[in-house]
Amino acid sequence: MTRLVFYLHFFNMFIIRFLKLCLYLPSKIKLYLYSRNFKIMNKRAYLFPILFVAVLVVATGFIPKKDSDFSAFSTKGMDLNFHVPNEVEVLLLPEVVAPKYRLNLGKSYLGFKEALGFKESRRYYDVVNNYGYLGNHQFSRSTLQMMGFRNTDNFLYDSRLQEEAFLAYISLNKWILRRDIKNYVGKTIGGVEVTESGILAAAHLAGPGNVKKFLRSSGDYRFEDANGTSVRYYMKKFSDYDTSHIVASKKRRAS
Repeated sequence: MTRLVFYLHFFNMFIIRFLKLCLYLPSKIKLYLYSRNFKIMNKRAYLFPILFVAVLVVATGFIPKKDSDFSAFSTKGMDLNFHVPNEVEVLLLPEVVAPKYRLNLGKSYLGFKEALGFKESRRYYDVVNNYGYLGNHQFSRSTLQMMGFRNTDNFLYDSRLQEEAFLAYISLNKWILRRDIKNYVGKTIGGVEVTESGILAAAHLAGPGNVKKFLRSSGDYRFEDANGTSVRYYMKKFSDYDTSHIVASKKRRAS
């Protein structure tokens, strides 16, 4: 009720001021009519009624409405016993240790790819070694261009392209070495049991030509890269991975 009385008093004061303005307005209009800027002043004469209407609309917006029903928002009967811990209580809470998960890829193709990438670059896609080899699996620019990857400038920043290049190169080497895989897998050459994955890993290191020389010389042919890593070492380290589903393809780039 007090609020209603206040608004009524406010509205009465507004009406009184408006009546005073109406008494003053005719003389003001005459001045406008006889001024040099008759047209401009004539337009301004409409300003006061417009302001009155605007103020009236705003003022009526403050008049309280009938009581609203807020029962839908009531919390009566609800259990709202909440407790927010303070800083000391938070410090006393037991520390939550996140569980550690280790993904064991085993001897799968994915395990083969990840293990070879870790050995080549520690799994960094944007690395370039001292000899200019690029990316996760350390490709030379000449090998990439031979396989049809012309734009080697963006190669380091495109992990999907690097994975595509790896699969294409492994497939190509499997096709080039298909007869050697058939003839030598299961045999022991240079003290190492030959496996398909070992042959493919060694071909990635030294190229298929050097792998052929190693196998056909019964291990007498020795090859090491600039870091001293040999064909024999790669054949042993990456043996027995499942690379059987890799399709041997002479296409130099995966479609």
